[in-house]
Amino acid sequence: MPHHEFYMDLALSNARNMKGQTDPNPLVGSVIVNGGRIAGIGAHLKAGEPHAEIHAIRMAGELARGGTIYVTLEPCSHYGRTGPCAQAIIDAGIQKVVVATLDPNPLVSGNGVKMLEAAGIEVTVGVREEESQKMNEVFNKFIVEKQPFVTLKAASTLDGKIATHSLDSKWITSEAARQDVHQLRSENMAILVGIGTVIEDDPELTARVPNGRNPLRIVLDSSLRIPLDAKLVRDRLAETWIFTSQTYDQAKRTELESAGISIFDTSGQTRVDVQEVVRTLGEKSISSLFLEGGGTIHAAFLEKGLVDKVVVYFAPKLIGGKQAPTFIEGEGIALMKDAVELTDGEFEKIGKDFKFTGYPEKRGNAK
Repeated sequence: MPHHEFYMDLALSNARNMKGQTDPNPLVGSVIVNGGRIAGIGAHLKAGEPHAEIHAIRMAGELARGGTIYVTLEPCSHYGRTGPCAQAIIDAGIQKVVVATLDPNPLVSGNGVKMLEAAGIEVTVGVREEESQKMNEVFNKFIVEKQPFVTLKAASTLDGKIATHSLDSKWITSEAARQDVHQLRSENMAILVGIGTVIEDDPELTARVPNGRNPLRIVLDSSLRIPLDAKLVRDRLAETWIFTSQTYDQAKRTELESAGISIFDTSGQTRVDVQEVVRTLGEKSISSLFLEGGGTIHAAFLEKGLVDKVVVYFAPKLIGGKQAPTFIEGEGIALMKDAVELTDGEFEKIGKDFKFTGYPEKRGNAK
């Protein structure tokens, strides 16, 4: 009989296939095995719908009784929009439960396991724990901190430029890399840019992938300079929110709101407070945020310690020029010892380009 890891890998694979569908809920997969054969498979499909364990139990039917269920996240023990999965496992007569990782929510972590063990069910925890936790990095942050997981994305030449000195940027990377970006957009609940990007490029900020979803579009615009004929205002392909400062044109705000745009004030007098933006998004249950904002926006989020993940697509090209913009601008770091270090870095070749993924080390002295 295959080891626990084989079945947990299958459950993890099923869960990953739902990326971009379940938020703000976690990705969860489940497999039921009885007599050495797979009897049921399930994945959580959408918030408010049955959890992965329920789908697997329904598929297994009577074969669930006496079997083993593999779950990528601790079965829930409380009533929400659905009933507790731990109770459903007990009612199905399952004898063994193998869990990848406990629920990260400190208010309920371990309760599902205790409920199962109290019913006489054998429980094993920790099979493929690291893989499960990384798969749910968005949920793990959001459920604890009530703020979105922020991914900074850039497309750059090898010398760090995101455009030429004349601001020509089409295209730095290959079609394959740009298609990968559309997939990431689809997997995030919201995408954010600055007003400079809107005025310069008039982007749609949509995810052009099969069966994908368009993220909520967010613009930082301190004085409401966004043109009324911008695609983000008039195309209705996705909802658009604008965060502004205390200095803006009230008449322009009225016109934008009449066009269906939501306007949010922040306390900054002439600049948008990005910390308030992140807090507001968390309050609105936005669990993931994709930054495509250019060097100034990226620097603002990095300086406040708000970036959780960095994804950079490097094209094997060189531009040069002191006036050519880079993907991190702002004031910058004065001393090399204070540079933001990226850990768990990975490189992947996509088309002609190289995709780097890493995680900024969190520091207690972020501004």
